[in-house]
Amino acid sequence: MGGGNAQKTKMAREKNQEKMKGAKGSGSQLDANKKAMSIQCKVCMQTFICTTSEVKCKEHAEAKHPKADLFTCFPHLKK
Repeated sequence: MGGGNAQKTKMAREKNQEKMKGAKGSGSQLDANKKAMSIQCKVCMQTFICTTSEVKCKEHAEAKHPKADLFTCFPHLKK
């Protein structure tokens, strides 16, 4: 007895799922972005992606915490 369209579709779906399990780097870009959020303002605890520049940190500190010092918000900027 032959295989119908539903059976062929099911087999193709299972085959593709096996490929996806074995694929390296398969994952959401959102997950990678969450892991890259390594800079954190110590005043409000807002996180920033690891490639954030000192200028963006300074803008955040001036806009959100005008009374606090830049280095209070972002101690990693001290040199």
